[in-house]
Amino acid sequence: MASSEATAEPAPRVVDECRGVLFVYSDGSVVRRAAPGFATPVRDDGSVEWKDATFDEARGLGLRLYRPRDWERRAGRRLPVFFYYHGGGFCIGSRAWPNCQNYCLRLAADLGALVVAPDYRLAPEHRLPAAIDDGAAAVLWLAAQARGGDPWVAESADLARVFVSGDSAGGNIAHHLAVRFGSPAGRAELAPAAVRGYVQLMPFFGGAERTRSEAECPDDAFLNRPLNDRYWRLSLPEGATADHPVANPFGPGAPALEAVEIAPTVVVVGGRDILHDRAVDYAARLKAMGKPVEVRDFEGQQHGFFTIDPWSDASAELMRIIKRFVDSDGRFD
Repeated sequence: MASSEATAEPAPRVVDECRGVLFVYSDGSVVRRAAPGFATPVRDDGSVEWKDATFDEARGLGLRLYRPRDWERRAGRRLPVFFYYHGGGFCIGSRAWPNCQNYCLRLAADLGALVVAPDYRLAPEHRLPAAIDDGAAAVLWLAAQARGGDPWVAESADLARVFVSGDSAGGNIAHHLAVRFGSPAGRAELAPAAVRGYVQLMPFFGGAERTRSEAECPDDAFLNRPLNDRYWRLSLPEGATADHPVANPFGPGAPALEAVEIAPTVVVVGGRDILHDRAVDYAARLKAMGKPVEVRDFEGQQHGFFTIDPWSDASAELMRIIKRFVDSDGRFD
């Protein structure tokens, strides 16, 4: 005789987890926590003002604008625009997280710039290239403000002096924007805005074959192999490997870059970062093509050191490098 009791379905179990923020379950459902899994106070001394704006109404995507409160007195001219795309392996992160907030506050104060920190769609709900598309949409939003729109941009931004930066996943986005806006069609699309330079902070690139820094990365690293691989597994298009063009700029199927006019680019790497060797190789290949690229290697520093502690000595040196680059309109030391 059949049991009258229905067989209970097993409860979904966590199959992937990222930094205590993202949980992917066996039934395909995704749970996110709004706050990061670390406690970092926001250090806002009031010298920088900030506000939020929406750049994609349809998708509900926003950005945060920062500028020095005394910008009219200290700049003497309109402010350069400095984009900052947050990291998080394309899976986690937000413009509102305190580590992002602290870094952007310092960028605005030290650079004397209008800092733009966009959000973008995250994986696995939105796999790549969604984040890259959103990154481009944010820059195009800025260009559109020349025709009227956000008052901060209208009154204080120098659209002819735009710089695009990002850390980790954000650095990957910066690369793809450099390729897009380095073509004649891309430059026309962006007008009247113009990108003077890119700052890639420990860019998140991948590949099917391990580099030495990946193979030798210790398990206790801030970004280790398991987490690195998990980010790619969750963010790449279904069935793709880390040689997909969104991950590997020089992998099979990646666009040829020889004819692309990439604006001057600073690539920042950390000596203890799992991504070190890929970033160094990336810069070397571009330089061999005659592209204006320079590497700044911070010996002994781990992945994301500048957002983990924006007030460290290494972070201060990085800020000086970025400031010289911006003040010189994209020229190297």
